[in-house]
Amino acid sequence: MKLILANPRGFCAGVYMAIDVVDQLLELCPGEAIYVYHEIVHNLHVVERFRGRGVQFIEDLAAVPEGAIVVFSAHGVSPALRSQALARRLTAIDATCPLVTKVHNEAIRYAKAGYQILLVGHLNHQEVIGTRGEAPDAIQVVEKPQDIPHLKIIDPNKLVYLTQTTLSTDDAEVIIAALRAAFPNLREPPSSDICYATTNRQRAVRAIAPDVDLVLVVGSANSSNSVRLTELSRKVGTQAKLIDDKSELKAEWFQGVQSVLITAGASAPEDLVHDLIVELIDRYGGEVEQRDIYREEVEFGLPGTLKELMRQRGTDPADRRVIRKDSAAQLHQWLEERRIPNRTVDLTIGATA
Repeated sequence: MKLILANPRGFCAGVYMAIDVVDQLLELCPGEAIYVYHEIVHNLHVVERFRGRGVQFIEDLAAVPEGAIVVFSAHGVSPALRSQALARRLTAIDATCPLVTKVHNEAIRYAKAGYQILLVGHLNHQEVIGTRGEAPDAIQVVEKPQDIPHLKIIDPNKLVYLTQTTLSTDDAEVIIAALRAAFPNLREPPSSDICYATTNRQRAVRAIAPDVDLVLVVGSANSSNSVRLTELSRKVGTQAKLIDDKSELKAEWFQGVQSVLITAGASAPEDLVHDLIVELIDRYGGEVEQRDIYREEVEFGLPGTLKELMRQRGTDPADRRVIRKDSAAQLHQWLEERRIPNRTVDLTIGATA
């Protein structure tokens, strides 16, 4: 069997940063309770691994003792939650992805300028809940084109759309086109709100999926960008399965399958991909081919709230910076050590700086 790995895949800069925040707090504050509002990222294994280290995940700040440390997840939170944390004297550490913060800031700016905001996204997703909280009276959520006739528009000349960062680019374009048709003077954000990692992973799948018999996406069911990868694979005509890890594989999926594309959502750890490769090689033999489609060079530093806590605890933040290693090179070394036949095909069509 031929196993093709999409690159990029897995962790994005925002997820690396959010996970780093919790890792750093566990080292900085040994013995102290660390609370995280919502899942730090939408991945079962990441959350369970942190639970095993004593981190407590909560959905209500009332569950956090006054004065304790609470981390806001990568998806962002509303101003009301920030105010609630302040009132309870919590040490709030903000792990919101900077690209989500960008959307929050756009919502604030346009609402202050008197615009109604049409937020394209999934109504109950944590990111959309947090963004709506910035200007609840000005924001309406659009999940599909059929929602457009039900929007309550005051002035069609004072409208702007924003988007959830983890949407399918194809689905978003359909909704945005419908919005433009309904409201010709609709404004758009200065740059796309859909994040680089979501876009790059989708483009990699779109480029490779037509060449294989099956696509396996490593990610959790509540991960929006992981679900979008499976949907995109099916749209280009290739069956796709979303799995948390190798334990969910089913033999019937592989009947008549000669080639498999493996990718991972932006919150899925790379070791789960490695385990999946070994499992498939053990079952079916074959070789591994990594196809490099995009080079990602984005990196986010630790948030200012964490740096301030480090200084209060006598630690220099500059000494705690984590340097990311090249995942493609690491994978090649890992495969070589296990004598798994592999090669890398450079199909790079762009770089994200």
